Amino acid sequence: MGAANGTSTEAGRAAVRESVLAGGVRVSRNVPATMRDGTVLRSDVYRPADAGEYPVLLMRVPYNKDVAQSFVYQHPSWYAGQGYVVVIQDCRGRYASDGRFDPLRQEAHDGYDTVEWAATLPESNGSVGMYGFSYAGATQLLAAAENPPSLKCCVPAFTAGDYFDGWMYEGGVLNLAFVLSWTVQMLAMQEAVHARDWKAAARLHAQANDFPRMFHERPLDQLRLLRETGVAPYFFDWLKHDTRDDYWSSIGLPERYDRITVPCLHIGGWYDVFAAGTVRNYGELARRAGAGEQRLMMGPWIHMPWAPEAAGPTLGPSFRNRVDPAQTAWFDRWLKPPRGTRPGDAPDDDPGVSYFVMGANQWKTAPTWPPGETTVRLYLASQGQANSRSGDGRLSPDSPAPDSPADVFICDPSNPVPSAGGNSCCNRAASPMGQACQATVEVRNDVLVYSSEPLTDGLECTGVPTVTLYAASSAVDTDWVVRLVDVGPGERAVNVSQGTLRARYRRSLSDPEPLTPNAVTEFRIPMNPTSWRFRAGHRIRLQVTSSDFPAKDPNRNTGAPQASAHPWEYVVAHQTVLHDQRHPSVLCLPGGGQENVIAAVPGRAQ
Repeated sequence: MGAANGTSTEAGRAAVRESVLAGGVRVSRNVPATMRDGTVLRSDVYRPADAGEYPVLLMRVPYNKDVAQSFVYQHPSWYAGQGYVVVIQDCRGRYASDGRFDPLRQEAHDGYDTVEWAATLPESNGSVGMYGFSYAGATQLLAAAENPPSLKCCVPAFTAGDYFDGWMYEGGVLNLAFVLSWTVQMLAMQEAVHARDWKAAARLHAQANDFPRMFHERPLDQLRLLRETGVAPYFFDWLKHDTRDDYWSSIGLPERYDRITVPCLHIGGWYDVFAAGTVRNYGELARRAGAGEQRLMMGPWIHMPWAPEAAGPTLGPSFRNRVDPAQTAWFDRWLKPPRGTRPGDAPDDDPGVSYFVMGANQWKTAPTWPPGETTVRLYLASQGQANSRSGDGRLSPDSPAPDSPADVFICDPSNPVPSAGGNSCCNRAASPMGQACQATVEVRNDVLVYSSEPLTDGLECTGVPTVTLYAASSAVDTDWVVRLVDVGPGERAVNVSQGTLRARYRRSLSDPEPLTPNAVTEFRIPMNPTSWRFRAGHRIRLQVTSSDFPAKDPNRNTGAPQASAHPWEYVVAHQTVLHDQRHPSVLCLPGGGQENVIAAVPGRAQ
């Protein structure tokens, strides 16, 4: 691990270096800032070619300030060229900064201290805005909740609304592929380098891409690579705290929303692991009178590198490149308004929300989120054989028959259903994400498949799809995974959205409750927010199953702690899904409303 607070590492003693980039932007590297406890953090500072006084844009990252997330944003020098002093800082214990890294737990105070330090830099006019995505979105919101006086606005992008439910876990289920690959690839290797533990660094580097083996390794809380190298001990803390207890609430955004008062432009992607978090952050802050103005932009993107995802041909780079101009327009509005206007003044037609409708492939705007109030209800139905796409499962607008037979399948934790796309992060090779053909999933008998008739007219689904499931399990605990699918010509099935719920968390994430085996229970399962147009002639499909591996850690079905379970410690569960008159299992699709179309892709079906 890194050195203790207040001490220096060899990396941390790097001298300040000055240089001038092509175009005249001036750069000062490794500029030190002392935090309240004496720990020194270091930043690269980019200044416009001409000396003067400028507002500051601040990004705080754990992934190396030299990279500065320029694989998704324009390079910091581009922002400096727009008339800003740009500060890119290594978080505590990362790369050039001193101290010990403990993910998310130091970012509130360090963020406050850094904002106020940046406001006093040479050529700063004292006003600071923050930007960055993923972890660098979390560093903004945690700092904003501390209310540093010099912070005037933020652009938190692709980031969570809660660090238990929506980052490490979803519906109580560990985001296995994301959390493990992120820990090893993004965090642990640099931890070893920071501590000058070259043996550990070499082991981590050699095995960093052996995720198929690591995903299967059990017990998970004895994962050899991390236990033997001794780096990233926080990974095991995350496993130990598998409910939303004080460990999570002490850093939780839900506990801090009332303290955030700065205007924020929230940016996210429909297939990002943090899609629900981005929408939640916007919604929670937008409805609070004490918060500043809030805006939301949701595009057809995965987490990294914001590759566009949409039905039909690729959308091209312009759908990602609209982010940088949107950010600079937001910063210009709050940090350097035109003469004769006040900070925050906006055009009368400034939309609260802009979002991309996949399937229709067009941008729309709306005053608020969600834009529509209508709901389409499609009831699950079958003759008791909805197993696989070859079964008889149906989605119908008609209420269920009184005697509709239930569907039954087996959940075998030793043979989980494979992941096929979805909402995840950060390495597509390690963690399936985005759109994917569902053929390999839908041939399995442990996946129930319910399909509508072909649509006569197109149907837009914009908002949060939900499933109310009446089901029973022979086990004391199990998982439910539901996935919304678009079925196009030639039976091409593409995932639209999905949701996951561990049964014992059905009422509370902090107070789990076991199931009564074989008792019918109601489960309400929200999916990730989306905006998708099902075209005429397409069918709407719902998958219901109990695993999604390696995206999610398969439930052992025993009710015992997951992380300490050995490979042989599991129970095969018999799952029953009911859809009769007394148990109307239903898919609810939010409507699209009457929003304004602002841009469409030429030549694409609308």
